[in-house]
Amino acid sequence: MENIKSHLYQLCLNFIETRVQTAEIALKQAREACNDDTKSSAGDKYETSREMMQQDIDRNKRLLIDAEENQKVLNSLKDTSFSETARNGSLVYTNNGNFYLSISAGQLHLAKEIFFAISAVSPIGKLLLGKKKGDQFDFNGKKYQIKEIA
Repeated sequence: MENIKSHLYQLCLNFIETRVQTAEIALKQAREACNDDTKSSAGDKYETSREMMQQDIDRNKRLLIDAEENQKVLNSLKDTSFSETARNGSLVYTNNGNFYLSISAGQLHLAKEIFFAISAVSPIGKLLLGKKKGDQFDFNGKKYQIKEIA
């Protein structure tokens, strides 16, 4: 199980590193486009263009900050020890899917199994926190039973 968790951790880390790189590139390109924009004789058109570029820069900054926050969450999970209750860093097997409580990275495929990397603050993550083997809960009209926690 620890091997599976370490592989899932690495997949999540790769996911976040890609997001950080993408956000950094997009931010750099948006800043360069803003700096390269020269003022035309149509003042209003220029101001609208500058505002749109600034919004693009702001959006990319937020994406970068979000990705860096997710990196911090992952770093805090690197050496989590076993717990009988689901918590950040836990691998939770249920009758309706397998969940890795870490960051929201979506569906991860590993050794012919599908795992869902979810944040502890996601709706299903909140339901999983503190649960033990054998516990049940409902989510989106489905009944889940926890088969194992690693």
